[in-house]
Amino acid sequence: MERKYLLGYDIGTSSVKASLVDAETGKTVASAQYPDSEAPILSKQAGWAEQEPEMWWEELKAATQRVAEKAEGSLADVKAIGISYQMHGLVCVDSEGKALRPSIIWCDGRAVPYGNKAFETIGGAKCLDHLLNSPGNFTAAKLAWVKENEPEVYAKIHKVMLPGDYIAMRLSGGDIKTTISGLSEGMFWDFKNNEVSKDIMSFFGFSEDIIADIVPTFSIQSRVCEETARELSLPAGTPIAYRGGDQPNNALSLNVMKPGEIAATGGTSGVVYGVLGEVNYDSLSRVNTFAHVNHNQPDTRLGVLLCINGTGILNAWMKRTVAPEGISYGEMNDLAESVPVGAEGLTVIPFGNGAERVLQNNNPGASVHGINFNIHTKAHILRAAQEGIAFSFAYGMEIMRQMGMEITTIKAGHANLFLSPLFRRTLAAVTGASIELYETDGSVGAAYGAGIGAGIYQDSDDAFKTLKHISTEKPVEDTTAYLEAYKRWKEALEK
Repeated sequence: MERKYLLGYDIGTSSVKASLVDAETGKTVASAQYPDSEAPILSKQAGWAEQEPEMWWEELKAATQRVAEKAEGSLADVKAIGISYQMHGLVCVDSEGKALRPSIIWCDGRAVPYGNKAFETIGGAKCLDHLLNSPGNFTAAKLAWVKENEPEVYAKIHKVMLPGDYIAMRLSGGDIKTTISGLSEGMFWDFKNNEVSKDIMSFFGFSEDIIADIVPTFSIQSRVCEETARELSLPAGTPIAYRGGDQPNNALSLNVMKPGEIAATGGTSGVVYGVLGEVNYDSLSRVNTFAHVNHNQPDTRLGVLLCINGTGILNAWMKRTVAPEGISYGEMNDLAESVPVGAEGLTVIPFGNGAERVLQNNNPGASVHGINFNIHTKAHILRAAQEGIAFSFAYGMEIMRQMGMEITTIKAGHANLFLSPLFRRTLAAVTGASIELYETDGSVGAAYGAGIGAGIYQDSDDAFKTLKHISTEKPVEDTTAYLEAYKRWKEALEK
């Protein structure tokens, strides 16, 4: 019987991960990442962050080689390739497909004044009505910075791309494509007119010629060229059948595709990503709205992205600084569980990792409230910290509900903060939503996306029928203590 394998890539900031998935069983045959330590970020000035696109390509080749060694020749049976990538990065290439400068990546802050000026000049109401966001610090604003500060580079630009578009170009030997989902994350897409934004292109003075041809997110977008096929031990002509930004792709990995469904992650920062079935936005831009991977007229599917900087990084800081030395995260969770819900009046505000978009770009810092020297211990501080992180998620989800999103279930990978029963129980109690944990990751999700795009699966439900469910956390019957602690947390925040 012919084997059908799918290859998924996740082009992250710190590494590239590759996963080979059996399309029939859903089993991950082999996975690997490269490098083992974090990839470098170039920062020539404070607030700048760049990476060389060629570095991503070399990392992809190394990760593919590792998968090939583990899978012992199985790459010959790859039927489709999918790509997940770090969002909002700018890649500029010349007519030969060569990068003209390092990519200005997602965490680079230099373009903020350009986006703000566009928002003021075009008009806030019009930007929100058409782009669903402020142009902010997204890809279009980064390109405006290049145009003004590096005119000699700008003059040579043939096309602008996102990191995933660049990788697809390299795999195909020069086929440059993008998606509506990708254009929307760069602030190039007009949702009202269903076209590349004339307002943005005109305001910044961009020619529409620099926008790549648009292909559906799930489709045979291009094919692996013969030279790349030899280099990566892949069949020539293998379809590149899916690409998606890392957060929409994380939602896909959890089969979060329908209005009201929510995906969440709790790494260094916390992300809640929900699907909205109608065009809407937050008037204060506290959350961002992009086209989801299955957005397709007339079926509106938007991804509402809530990002909280101060989440897992607070938990890690607590482990390093407050918890008894040498303790594991599991033991730290047990210690936090030893005190009652609400930590006997102790409250922790977790926003200590820079300005928070959910707080309209304010930076209140992290803080501890209500300390009683006669009662409170390390265990109380550890519990209050995890509760404070869960409350920050719930606070952001209130905005999503105001936009018309009904939140009944939160899906997450079995990793990071979601490994903590205390965190899951608190989040379920204050949101009223059940939390479902699954075994998945971004590169595996991209592989499944490729299977959908290549027609191997009928739809996402067919693709994810083998997705491994680990557990479900339902809200406790009596949520009184949790809601009282959440009320106290909001009062401390609003002070």
